[in-house]
Amino acid sequence: MSRENIVLTREERELQLDYAHRAGQSLRDRLGRQPMGCVVTFGCQQNEADSELIRGMFIDMGMGITDDEAKADVLVFNTCAIREHAEMRVFGNVGQTSHYKKDNPDMVICVCGCMPQQPQVAEKIKKSYPYVDIVFGTHALWMFPQLLCQRLSRKKRMFDISGEGRIWDGMPPVRKEGPCAWLSIMYGCNNFCSYCIVPYVRGRERSRHPDVVISELKELVAQGYKDITLLGQNVNSYGLDQEDFPDFAGLLERCNAVEGDFRIRFMTSHPKDATPRLFETMAKCEKVCHCIHLPVQCGSNRVLQEMNRRYTVEHYLELVECARKWMPDLTITSDIIVGFPGETEEECDETIALLEKVRFDSLFTFIYSRREGTRAAAMPDPATRQEKQKWFDKLLAVQNRISREKNADYVGKTVEVLVDGVSDDPNFDLTARTEGFKLVHLKGGTDLIGKTVRAEIERSSTVALFGKVME
Repeated sequence: MSRENIVLTREERELQLDYAHRAGQSLRDRLGRQPMGCVVTFGCQQNEADSELIRGMFIDMGMGITDDEAKADVLVFNTCAIREHAEMRVFGNVGQTSHYKKDNPDMVICVCGCMPQQPQVAEKIKKSYPYVDIVFGTHALWMFPQLLCQRLSRKKRMFDISGEGRIWDGMPPVRKEGPCAWLSIMYGCNNFCSYCIVPYVRGRERSRHPDVVISELKELVAQGYKDITLLGQNVNSYGLDQEDFPDFAGLLERCNAVEGDFRIRFMTSHPKDATPRLFETMAKCEKVCHCIHLPVQCGSNRVLQEMNRRYTVEHYLELVECARKWMPDLTITSDIIVGFPGETEEECDETIALLEKVRFDSLFTFIYSRREGTRAAAMPDPATRQEKQKWFDKLLAVQNRISREKNADYVGKTVEVLVDGVSDDPNFDLTARTEGFKLVHLKGGTDLIGKTVRAEIERSSTVALFGKVME
């Protein structure tokens, strides 16, 4: 797909803005007051970024924004399809909204995102949830104002799960308060890992123009954001779909050159596209954090081949060695899937051996979840759920030990942290992050939120550090 077909034209943007104004006016006329919009988000950081765009569309409609579902006039569920548990949570939440319609018949309920991009899910919503007014997939996100306007004018349920994803450059997102922000640099995925539904629900890779990315980054810095994460399903392949774009390392260099006091992070990286040039660039760019999320998924070469990951354990270990050569203080996190179809306990033990070699700072671990439409869904899967749970518990125990050991190394040290929020720990008022994205609970006042401070680490746990702010 050429760039001309990826980005909305000026005429298309103006048309959607017109729909937004008409939808907002229709709601105000109907309600006799300012309408309120609410977005409930499930899933990954890209879903969060999409929800920020939906809130931006609410503002264009002249709506207010609320976090209270019951007070919303337009309620949007932005969904995730990566695992069955996530889908069941969404269906449970959507099912509970039927009483909202009884209390407020004018409420417009929408389900969008990855789940309804799957035709069977959209059909289930159509048949089983008649009070849902609008259903649209990831490809139709930019058409939300049009779908809402048409729903309000035609009194007809709207469904749109077709088409190829487009990019609405220039749509201002509405972000949550705090010093951290997401910045999407690309959409979609070309990898087609055999267990993953993402390429089917988010489409092929589409890189945003580097000038647009840099312009948005400058705006974020001017607005006071201190910790900015570049987002993509596989950021390492940024620019490969366009002849005149820099590669991802080149984009990092351009981002690093932006003036201001801020940190740059990114996720997610696919090991097959990670390069020594990337690690060298990370090391040389002072604003780029020395942390990387590098999903390995499994420690068995046979299973990696079945997963269509296109690298070996040996190659992955070489990447880790190269990255740590350039950045000895590097923090590495990863994803692990336990119980992939056909995996044996011995192969899971190979993954545990990999954990001992790499010593990840932390992991996101999952038991395999079958996704209809993926190649893995048709593979023989003889291991029982009980067996997979046993393997999972054994792996998790090893990683928890490693995480505790690595966090214990911080005790007694003084580290620089960005205070980013309020803690739910009664003994520590604040949360903060190190450059390596270690969670730190701190004692201090809320006036420190958004500030970089030095903290003395007093103790640690498996998942966090605990300390006090140094004078």
